[in-house]
Amino acid sequence: MNCSYLTVLILSNNTLHGQILFSSIFNLRNLKILRLAQNNLTRVIPNALANSSKLLIMDIGYNHISGQIPGWMGDLGLFKIIMPNNHIEGPIPKEFCSSGLSSVLGVLDLSMNNISGTLPSCLVLSNINHIHLSENRLRGPIPNSLCRNIFLETLDLSHNQLSGSVPSCLGNSSLLFLRYLVLKHNNLEGEIPNQLCQLKTLSLIDLSHNNLSSAIPLCLNVTAYEEAIVKIDYNSINPFGISFHTLPGWFATDESIELTTKNTSYSYKGRILVYLSGIDLSSNKLTGKIPPEMGNFHTIIMMNLSHNSLSGAIPPSLSKLGKIESLDLSYNNLSGSIPRELVELNFLAYFNVSYNNLSGKPPPRTAQFATDFDENSYWGNPLLCGKPLPKNCSKSIEEPSSSNPTKDDQEEDGGFMDIESFFQTFGVSYTVVLLGIAAVLYINPYWRRAWFYFIQRLITTCFYIFCH
Repeated sequence: MNCSYLTVLILSNNTLHGQILFSSIFNLRNLKILRLAQNNLTRVIPNALANSSKLLIMDIGYNHISGQIPGWMGDLGLFKIIMPNNHIEGPIPKEFCSSGLSSVLGVLDLSMNNISGTLPSCLVLSNINHIHLSENRLRGPIPNSLCRNIFLETLDLSHNQLSGSVPSCLGNSSLLFLRYLVLKHNNLEGEIPNQLCQLKTLSLIDLSHNNLSSAIPLCLNVTAYEEAIVKIDYNSINPFGISFHTLPGWFATDESIELTTKNTSYSYKGRILVYLSGIDLSSNKLTGKIPPEMGNFHTIIMMNLSHNSLSGAIPPSLSKLGKIESLDLSYNNLSGSIPRELVELNFLAYFNVSYNNLSGKPPPRTAQFATDFDENSYWGNPLLCGKPLPKNCSKSIEEPSSSNPTKDDQEEDGGFMDIESFFQTFGVSYTVVLLGIAAVLYINPYWRRAWFYFIQRLITTCFYIFCH
């Protein structure tokens, strides 16, 4: 079969099974787009595709393809390599560092495979926009060479065995377009580099489930992409001689980002990514206070700082996170009261401050705090009291009430009185009873004689008991 004029072959989303049987007899030298994703294809990538020198897009994801990545792929001028969710194993070929591939490759997605080894230090892809290598068995440090990919928009290396520190060069001012930095579920350690504060278009930073320590940088900047893009000075790119059609966002991608929000992991894809923004630093060893500057992340929808060793008070400035839907500060050492200003977060759907050292009363039961958040949001704080917790507040630890107390305040005032009030009430009552008895005995002779008779009998009885 002569397929020399075939340029596009799309057979995605079918029930094809078996081996990809491309051979030299098909003569696919003019093939530019190959999409075979979401089938049941098996075996290895056919070597016959090495002759398809004009191939730009290879999408064979979500199959059962095995074997290693062939080195000849590095000799093709591929623009997109999309092969997630297969059984591909072995290292990333060093041929990927060749000039033929590195100068044109825009999307590299090898996620959810069994790729092992280290990331090649020579992997400098001058036009790369999206790198997805999550859920593999990569190990070793993150090479600084990745910082030289100046058009990098997405870097997802999550769920691997990477070690070492987060490269400070990722905050390089030349990375003008880095939007998604996802390094979760690795073995990274050390500090979060302050250089990341130089990233002006960062929409999502997920460093969760590592061994990062020290404090959260005060200058981090996270914002939705639609707002961040206006900060880019495109004139600064002109000296490189780059045309605007090569810039991120000028071509459609099969971009997919996983984000854990509202205590559940979701995969976001398509136009919604423009509005996706958040920060997840959970399950590390971070210390220090929550920076009040984090209240300036006006457009984020998610913040997760749980399972660390953060201390100090919850900054009231977090009430400025006007679009946030999920806020998790649980399992830390936070103290003080929960800012009442948090009731201003109208879109908040998940709120968790459990297992800290917080005290006082939860925010007023108004807006979404009236129904959305039960005692599980506050559990594990022994000094917290008041609804929705079962523990009522005593007057000694209640906050000063206003001249017009709320319905909840009036209900909670019906609880047990404090010890000082008890003794005051008891003393007054005891005095009143004694004075009442004395008045009755003075006024009524009959009761006076009965009282003295009772006292005489009591003395006589005690005398016989103790003396005989």
